Amino acid sequence: MATPTRNGATGGADKGNKFANAGAAAGGFVGAMGGSFMPSININVNRGNGRHAGGGQSLLPPPEFNSPAQVRNYCNTLRAAGVMMSMEVAMAAEIMHSVLSSVPDPEGRAFGSRFRAAKVSRKLKRSANALRSAAKNAASAYSVFQQEYQEEINRVRHRARKPKAPTMNWAQQ
Repeated sequence: MATPTRNGATGGADKGNKFANAGAAAGGFVGAMGGSFMPSININVNRGNGRHAGGGQSLLPPPEFNSPAQVRNYCNTLRAAGVMMSMEVAMAAEIMHSVLSSVPDPEGRAFGSRFRAAKVSRKLKRSANALRSAAKNAASAYSVFQQEYQEEINRVRHRARKPKAPTMNWAQQ
């Protein structure tokens, strides 16, 4: 039985419909797998009063840098989030590579599916490396903050210490 062409006519020379089944299968695969590759995204809007709109939780504390403790907390939280996310993205890249390498190459090339999968998953691997670099830079930011503002930190640190209690001098009577 001949399949209908684009204009509805059936015939032996339906070049326009040659890859219809393969295209539908590939489109179905992409449509079915597309949802599993899409990460959930929370968008937080800072209204200026310290609260986040929408009820979503942010991974980072609010960017308030009024004390060295707040700078340290922000940098440490950013570093921890970057490390955690880089590991998740690297794992996702490996999973994507293995899933996509099982899809047969439409041209039937040897190792064509592996090559295409590597080409696609390479971008996720670069994202994982960028997140790892962001984590390193966050830790470095706090280190540089300590070096650059050491004088101010020490000035406040000495002032914040309790004064020593007067010592008893037993020799003086």
